[in-house]
Amino acid sequence: MVMDTKTPPAAAVAPAAVPQLDGQLCFALYSTSLAMSKLYRKLLRGLGLTYSQYLVMMVLWEKNELTVSEVGERLFLDSATLTPLLKRMEQAELLTRTRAANDERQVIISLTPHGDALRHEAAKLPPSILQATRCTLDEVVGMKQQLDALRTSLMSAS
Repeated sequence: MVMDTKTPPAAAVAPAAVPQLDGQLCFALYSTSLAMSKLYRKLLRGLGLTYSQYLVMMVLWEKNELTVSEVGERLFLDSATLTPLLKRMEQAELLTRTRAANDERQVIISLTPHGDALRHEAAKLPPSILQATRCTLDEVVGMKQQLDALRTSLMSAS
């Protein structure tokens, strides 16, 4: 048997060469996202919304009567992921889905009066989130800008 002298045996690989969980950006983002989702889940319980539903509602509170594809673009979701969510939201009487008159392939999403009224309760969430971060508003804005730039870079790389 001939030994390969250029490649060290697996046991001889220096521990520093193996990726460490706590040193990974992906894990910091993932675990932070989990913590943020847990906080939102607690706060959104009173509104009767899941976090995903809250995101859809924020898009519609900004501009009502959007197509499914427009909502998906804003949330970086495809229609196959979004459609079941929208169906559940329609059943909860948060929104309506109607076919566009000029193109039946398009579905228009609109807030119901109940869905629209939730915006006033949702306006109370951001101060609670800011307080939970224990950051200043400027720090949060800076982090958000960095994350937006990171997302843009990652999306262009994939």
